[in-house]
Amino acid sequence: MTEESLMQEAIGEARAALAMEEVPVGCVILHLPTDRIIGRGYNRREKDGDPTAHAEIIALREASAALGHWRLSECTAAVTLEPCPMCAGAMVHVRLARVVFGASDPKAGAAGSALNLLQFPTLNHQCAITSGVREQECRDLLQSFFAKQRAAQKTDEQRKSSGGSFEKN
Repeated sequence: MTEESLMQEAIGEARAALAMEEVPVGCVILHLPTDRIIGRGYNRREKDGDPTAHAEIIALREASAALGHWRLSECTAAVTLEPCPMCAGAMVHVRLARVVFGASDPKAGAAGSALNLLQFPTLNHQCAITSGVREQECRDLLQSFFAKQRAAQKTDEQRKSSGGSFEKN
């Protein structure tokens, strides 16, 4: 499976998150020997009330269950947004061969933007990294989601400041 088609699958997961009004981040795990996706996930923090319910963590759990063990050394993860430190740490611990991501995250990205946990020299494993795959499409999903969130927040603030109604008396 090509990086482009793998990222398309991750984008599909991100769209599922968007449909649930979650931050649109999606992740898929490809098992290299079989060229088959064995794990899928999208953000579910709000729905599950779980701060660890990131797309990557959900996909890693599903992939581990599919293989029947925790080592994913023959797998590649594709994620629409650069992994955060929690997810990057999990990716190192399961010994992923490679991480492919779309949009970088300058504030919290742990695959080279804010820091690089995926290739931290003193850890017992490093993951290969490919960045910028379908970057604009991934970035557009996130930017439109947050623009909509800000607009809704502004509308709520305006409603509150006008006494709870937009109607003129």
